[in-house]
Amino acid sequence: MSDALLEARHLSRHFVVHTGHGLIRPKKIVRAVDDVSLSLNAGRVTAIVGESGSGKSVLARMLARIVTPTSGELLLSGVALPVKSPRNLAYASEVQLVLQDPFASINPVHKVRHSLERPLLIHGTPRSELESRSRAALTRVSLDPPERYLDRYPHELSGGQLQRVSIARALCVNPQVLLADEPISMLDVSVRLGVLNLLRGLCDDEKLAVLYITHDIASARYIADETIVMYAGQVVEHSDATALIDGPTHPYTQLLIASVPDPSDPLRQAPEIEDRAGQGQLPAQGCRFAPRCPHAMDVCRTSPPPLFEVAVGHESRCWLHESAAKVSIQGREKGGMASTT
Repeated sequence: MSDALLEARHLSRHFVVHTGHGLIRPKKIVRAVDDVSLSLNAGRVTAIVGESGSGKSVLARMLARIVTPTSGELLLSGVALPVKSPRNLAYASEVQLVLQDPFASINPVHKVRHSLERPLLIHGTPRSELESRSRAALTRVSLDPPERYLDRYPHELSGGQLQRVSIARALCVNPQVLLADEPISMLDVSVRLGVLNLLRGLCDDEKLAVLYITHDIASARYIADETIVMYAGQVVEHSDATALIDGPTHPYTQLLIASVPDPSDPLRQAPEIEDRAGQGQLPAQGCRFAPRCPHAMDVCRTSPPPLFEVAVGHESRCWLHESAAKVSIQGREKGGMASTT
């Protein structure tokens, strides 16, 4: 992890909410993100996959330093950052966030030119360079010729074009890390592939580190080098993208993959996930997925599982893999290569 452009160590974000009605309402702690570690490396796409409410967007905003973590540590190019301090221009020039809805993130009353030039001015770019930098950014996202788009308003562009403008705006300041939060979910199916190819190209050609956040595990497989699956604020599985799809080890990941439609079998029904806790409530103890897990055991309901290393570079938060993980670790230790989970 020492070569990471951006690294998160044990990041958590807990929110205090009030429940019930009346003047005196009990407090409840919502663990939106709980002890998440990851690293983003140059020339690689890391995907975070999970349902709504899994904590993936809150994590992205912590990495962008828009949301302050409750605990944990951020490192940029190996240098630890004061987590509680606000986001500054120096950090923003290295790490940029692309939001889900381009229709909401791009000001509708200004032309594309303004949306691209504004961040450049904030970062101290001379006015004499604004035109050339804006044109270059549009060219990088395949909006050619750039003069065709600079003086258009957002409503004159398609959703795919507007999302490319949003990506171009992030690229204007030449960041090293691009955080893309559900960048294709608001787009027509016909243009999604083009945006994914754009992000993959930026990673391959310009060696950006890209974090791709999605609820669609199929698109994660298409674009990512490695995939992290989140559930209820925790990482439940982490592996090379292909290995995770071909051999998922966590029951939640298996259900996510099984729910992807199969074009060769259009009548196949997706598996139903029973919620024995009721209305998505998390259990007070044990594994957070246990109320919905078809393989839940007694230990799952009483003790929270750690991340077990089920293979080299493949981690799974499931008690089903406790024995296999221990054997794997012991085997490497006998060979003189110590490892801990």
